[in-house]
This record gives sequence, C-alpha cells and structure tokens, in this order.
Amino acid sequence: MSETQIADYKNKHWKKNIILFLSSQTLSLFGSSLVQYSIMWHITISTQSGMMMMLYIICGFIPTFLLSPFAGVWADRFNRKMLIMIADGMIALVTLFLAVTFLLGYDEVWLLFAISAVRALGAGVQTPAVGAILPQIVPEDKLTRVNGINGSLQALMMFVAPIISATLLTVATIEIIFFIDVVTAAIAISVLFIFLKIPLHKKAADTQTTGYLADFKQGLAYINQHAFLKSFFIFFAFLFVLMAPAAFLTPLQVTRSFGEDYWRLTAIEIAFSVGMMAGGAIIASWGGLKNRVYTMALASLVMGVCTLALGLASVFWIYLLIMAVFGVAMPLFNTPTTVLLQEKVDPNFMGRIFGVFGMISTSMMPMGMLIFGPLADVVEIEWLLVGTGLFTLVLTVFFVRNKRLIEAGNPLPDKAVEP
Repeated sequence: MSETQIADYKNKHWKKNIILFLSSQTLSLFGSSLVQYSIMWHITISTQSGMMMMLYIICGFIPTFLLSPFAGVWADRFNRKMLIMIADGMIALVTLFLAVTFLLGYDEVWLLFAISAVRALGAGVQTPAVGAILPQIVPEDKLTRVNGINGSLQALMMFVAPIISATLLTVATIEIIFFIDVVTAAIAISVLFIFLKIPLHKKAADTQTTGYLADFKQGLAYINQHAFLKSFFIFFAFLFVLMAPAAFLTPLQVTRSFGEDYWRLTAIEIAFSVGMMAGGAIIASWGGLKNRVYTMALASLVMGVCTLALGLASVFWIYLLIMAVFGVAMPLFNTPTTVLLQEKVDPNFMGRIFGVFGMISTSMMPMGMLIFGPLADVVEIEWLLVGTGLFTLVLTVFFVRNKRLIEAGNPLPDKAVEP
C-alpha cells in the first residue's frame, strides 16, 4: 500500500481495529497481572525481606533492559503485530512451565525469580511494539483519547486482578492463577491473529539495508539530534530512580506497619487502581493542558506530594486515600508522555525511541531498588518515602523550567521533532 492508502485505511477502520487491539491486550494484561500479584505477594509474605523484593524487581526488569536495544530495532524493522503475538506466546509458555513445576512439588523462590526474568524478556519485546503500533492504528488527533482509554482499561485490570488473585490464593492454589494466564494469552493471540489487520509500516515493508547495530546507532543519533529528547530521557532516568520505593516497597511497608494480611495488600492495589481509572477517564475526556509538558509536571508534582504523604500516614484508611490520589496522577503523567513521543517522533524511528525509553525505565527502577531495597532492611521505609518525595518535588521544578521541554510540549503541525 502507498502512504495515502495506508492513511485512508487507518482513518476508515481505526475504531474497529483499536477495539480489537485494546480488548486483546487488556485480556492478556489481566492474566499477566494475576501472575504478577500472586508472585509478588507470595515473596512478600513468605520472606518479608527487602533484599528478596529487590532481587524480584531486578529479575523482572534487567532482562527487559538488556533486550530493549534489540526490541526497539525489531519494532521498526518487522511486523509489530507479530512481535506482540510472539511475546505473548513466550510469556504464556514459561508460565505454563511454572504451573507444571509447582504442581510437581518444586516451588523454590529462585524459580519464581527465574521465570520472572524470562517473562520480562517477553515484556521487553512487547512494550516498544505496543507503543509504536498505536499510531499505525489511530489517527493523530485521537491518540490522547485512545491512550487515556487504554490507561483506564489497564487500571480496571489492576483493580480486578488483585481482588481475584487474593480470592484465588485464599480458596485455591497459585497454580490455578498460572493456568488462567496461559488461557488469557492464548485468547489474546487468537484475536490479534484472526481479526486484526494492520498494513505494514514503511520501514518494515522496505528491504532492510542496514544491520541491527547500525539501526540502533541511528536511533541514538536521532535522539542526539533532537535536544528535547535528551532532556526528556534524563528527567525520566532520575524520576524512575526516585519512584522505586513508592512503586515496590509499599507492600512491604504495609506488611510491616499495618499487618501482614492479604486484604491489606489487596486494598492498596484497589485504591491505586480506582485512582488510575478515574485519572484515565479524566485525561481521555479533558485531554490535558495545551502544553503536554505542563500536564506532566502537574502530575509529577502530585506524585511527589503523595510519595511524601505515604511516608507520613499512620492511619490505614488515610494511606489508602493517598494511594488513590497517586493513582489519579499516573494517567495524567503517562498519557501525555506517550502521546508526546507518538506525535513528535518520526514513525520510522518510533520503535527505537520507545526501546530506549524502555531501557531507561527498566534500568533506573532496579538501580533505585539496588539502593532502596537493602536500605529498607536497615532504615524505615517511611523515611525512604519522605526523602524520595521531597527529591521528586525538586526534580519537577527543574523539569518545568527546561525551555526545550516546554517548547516540545507545544502542539506542532507536523509529527517529526524539530531540532
């Protein structure tokens, strides 16, 4: 197809295609979330160790980081839909192996770490492909709305998954959850394969004349040529380090400070998810401030305040309320972030840019846990949250004062980034 024909096809079929795509990905996310919560809670309650949580987080992120340079190139060179299907299939297979192994009586903690690492490889392939494929399906003026709806669907799964996971862990075994993930992945792959038709993007349709390393270097050169991207990624590197305690140590904090009950761990996930659903609905209907960077800065400010408040809260229902507000801020931050990249980056570099973004998020979070995980065994988690919350507020000030970022946040008539 010519570029004009591809654009016409996208405008004509985008509603059907996005319904198929989001429904399949939501179903797949549901199964994956069940497994994620069950493994995390199993490790949290059985070990109550910050070091064990650190190892689990590292196993879940480092493989994604290592694969991201290749995955970003693959997302630009190959059929993105097929990459998503292959990644879902790989995750389902290793989860099936884990279920069978547990049924046979071998349930060592190190096996959970190993399987989490392999699942992270699948996520490493899937994430840049999903980020890059949406502009192929959705007209540019609908990206904010669709990304907001996608954020609400993800939040809905985060709301439902911990409830079902905790219920199943109470009345059944963890193997049941593993098998559910396999079934949901199989259905999601079938929907994509049979019903979703997406024309290849230009780079994937063309004959490849460069190698993987050359393609990746071109992606880095593209970032280097566009000053806003460098500032953008530096900000996120620091932010992801500071977000590590709020993202990963709060279940351990709740277990130590409020009680080691599944319902408490479920409650904080539900509160956060309800907030995310509300935030997704807000950004989908509102669209955010005219300058996307200001919307991101507002959300970053709220997240910093909430991180600080989580360290100060001594009453559990207040803790839950803070967690809900934190959840509202997440889509207000993530949606304009994603749309900004989707709008401003050349489509032929989209996969590589999302690949680099994935490298940053998957390296900085574990780096944060390398610092804060061991500290959580010698310093109260409350103090870690207070400290990182204050630093997040300072970082937000630097972010919003960056002229290159503010200029990039303004809407432009063309999709490519101006140097």
